[in-house]
Amino acid sequence: MKSIKVPADLTKPPFNQRVLQVDGSSVVETCIRTTRSKGSMLLEDHLLLFVLQGENTLTHGNSKFTVRKNEMILFPKASLIEYDKSGDALNGDIYDSLMIFLKDECILSFMKMAEIKSCKTTEKVTVMVKPVKERIQAFLLSLKPYFNEIENIDAGLVKLKILEVLYDISSTDKHLLHQLLQMKQPVKFDLSSIMEENYTSPISLSELAYLSGRSLASFKRDFKAIYNIAPSDWIRKKRLEKAMELLQHSTLPISDICYTLGFENTAHFSRIFKEYFGTTPSDSRTNLV
Repeated sequence: MKSIKVPADLTKPPFNQRVLQVDGSSVVETCIRTTRSKGSMLLEDHLLLFVLQGENTLTHGNSKFTVRKNEMILFPKASLIEYDKSGDALNGDIYDSLMIFLKDECILSFMKMAEIKSCKTTEKVTVMVKPVKERIQAFLLSLKPYFNEIENIDAGLVKLKILEVLYDISSTDKHLLHQLLQMKQPVKFDLSSIMEENYTSPISLSELAYLSGRSLASFKRDFKAIYNIAPSDWIRKKRLEKAMELLQHSTLPISDICYTLGFENTAHFSRIFKEYFGTTPSDSRTNLV
């Protein structure tokens, strides 16, 4: 399944979610009835996610986070996130959340207003799930009526409300404050880590370049210097070698292996597998002793 780009794609079908927008940020309401909803999203801006009802299990690289009712999490932009939402079975299978998307300009505005000059740490602050305390819960509820009259809400008021939650976060949780402030710095991420974490994902080279904090040209140049092979060839080789490993050390059906590793269909998978290894996936499993 192709990743959606957020927040841009959330206002379009089939999502059609309600959004409050202002220069530098946007607030997206998701209130749906679902037993389970899965997918992946590429973050164009930093994401501050608050779960109000139900739960959401999010996978970021090799890490997995479950955000439950009255909990929150902050992810940096240029992240590929897999989500698995489930509604509250005791409350009509309702899943309800607010997502605040922050551009760097919004964070800089907050720093200026709060008179925060810098945030120096010796290592990158980790992503983690945090409780939403009573003060922020009240703030989130105060935003709900805004979505009922979006056309009548002044953009300046939306900006003030977003700055309000940043103030609340900064005053109640120093870890989140440090994580937030680190996000304003442009970062070029380790290319090897990005590739290892995302080679099974159905995303383009341009999106991989974005995840790594590089232009497409810079991404290809740095990749060539590290691997001495084209990115698309490396991804195909990595997926096929992983497929052989799973065939030999697991009982997963061949179709599950195919789609888990990002191949478009089983016929295509079988063809390129045989071209690479000289044997079919089924024969590779049959020949196991």
